[in-house]
Formats: sequence, structure tokens, C-alpha cells
Amino acid sequence: MPSEPPVEPQKTRIQARSRRQAMDWSLVLASQGIEAFIEHTDSNWELLVPVSEYDHATAAIRQYRHENRHWSWRRQVFKGGLVFDWASLSWVILLIFFAWLGSQHDLKARGILDTSMTGRGQWWRIFTAIWLHADVEHLATNAAIGFVLLGLTMGRFGTGIGLLGAYLAGALANFVECRMPAEPHYSLGASGMVMGSLGLLATQSFFLLRTPYGRKYLARGVAAGLMLFVLFGLAPGTDIVAHFGGFVFGLAIGGMLSFSRAVAHKPAFNFLCGCVLVMLIIIPWWKAIRSAM
Repeated sequence: MPSEPPVEPQKTRIQARSRRQAMDWSLVLASQGIEAFIEHTDSNWELLVPVSEYDHATAAIRQYRHENRHWSWRRQVFKGGLVFDWASLSWVILLIFFAWLGSQHDLKARGILDTSMTGRGQWWRIFTAIWLHADVEHLATNAAIGFVLLGLTMGRFGTGIGLLGAYLAGALANFVECRMPAEPHYSLGASGMVMGSLGLLATQSFFLLRTPYGRKYLARGVAAGLMLFVLFGLAPGTDIVAHFGGFVFGLAIGGMLSFSRAVAHKPAFNFLCGCVLVMLIIIPWWKAIRSAM
């Protein structure tokens, strides 16, 4: 006998104010494994979810709205709903500050990534080297590209989390460079951190992996990140090891953050990450200055 067709689960409706809001909420529900369909009726936008998942869905949406309250530095850009965090400008200002400070004092000798000195215990150089640049052109290139990529990364993952994640990716890339068996090597610049932010951005669709269409978006996101990495990270005369390491570590950190979205956008966690970032700037430079006395 022919089998009976499966019974469709009963649906209930969740009202949204706009198409953009309905799309955002559908992604939130997809990250929780809840299948939702967007429906437009007259001037209303609605999400259709299974009745059995209604309480879970509304709770997820409430949490999302609470964790993404409006902040004046964060602005939605492009039609895709990308959020740009203008707080990335503070990172650019900090780069310029260190460039000015380096012109007044010899910071390069104290903070450059010297693989031989790092091997002798001067671990802080993997952090301090990020804030130093060879010349104005080097600084301007990293500042311009980093301003855009970090702004999008901070908009996606949160201000403190995105900035700390990219910073750690750059520092870890420097650490790997120090562990490679080679002649003593010198390196400086924020390009590893910039490539780390690109790696973080390439993972922003990882949380959709559990959905039926997740693999398609995941492949596209990583492919786009790789193409941008080839464009910016493999230019002649650049530190390819640091660039590749930053990108790979950015992918790893972004992947972990994408599977823990409930934690990533919490204001308290962003504040904690911001405090950790400040300490990872102050302590290495304090050690660098003291070592030169």
C-alpha cells in the first residue's frame, strides 16, 4: 500500500515590523535549529514557526533583541544587513599614536618581533610588534584596510570580542613565526591582525551549518575570505607567514565564536574582552620598556 504523506506540523505566527527584522529573526532562529518561514501579508511581515517551538523561538528573539540594543557607533551598511562598528576608528588612532611615539622614542628596538630575542624569553614582542610600522606607507595601508575589516568584524561579533579576537590572531601568527626553524627574523606591523579580522569575517556563516542550506553559505563565506586573503595577504614583499597565520587563527577563533552566539554578544562578555585587550597592550609594552632600562 502507498505510504501516507508526512503530516505538516502546525504553524504559529510571530509578527515583525519590517522585512529586515523578519530576516534577522529568521537567522536567529536558524542558529537555534528552529525552522522559520517568512510570509508577507498586505503590509505585515510574519515568521511561521512550529507551534511546538513557539516558546523557544520567542525566547531566542527576546534574547537577541536584548543583546543587540542600539549603540550609536554601530550602523547597518549595505542591503545584506552587515553592521559596521565605527569604534574601529579608535584602533586606527592607537596605531597613529604609537607611530608618533615611535618617532619620539626608539620603540622599534624595544618592540620589534626579533625571533632570536623572543626565543630568549622576550615573549612580549609578539604583541608589541603589532603596533609598530616601518614607514608611513606601511602604516597607512594597514590602517585603511584594517579600519574596514575590523569595523565589520566588531559589528558582527561585538566591539570587544571582535577586536580582541583579531589581536590574538595576529599575536598567535607572530608566535608561530618565532617557532619556525630559520635564521633570525625581524617583523613588525598590524597586517597579521588585519588578516585575522578577515579570517573572523569569513566564519560569520558557520552558525548556519546545522541548517539545510548552511553548507552552501559556509562554502561561499570561506571562499570569499580566501579570495580577499590572496588579494591583500600575498602581495610581493609582505610577510606571508604572518598574513597566513593571522588568517588561519582568525578562522579558528571566528569558528568558535560562531558556535557560541549566545555568549558572543553579551555586553558583559564584550566588556571583559575589552579589559583583556587593554591588559594585553599595556603589560607587553611595560615589559618591553623595562627590559631596555
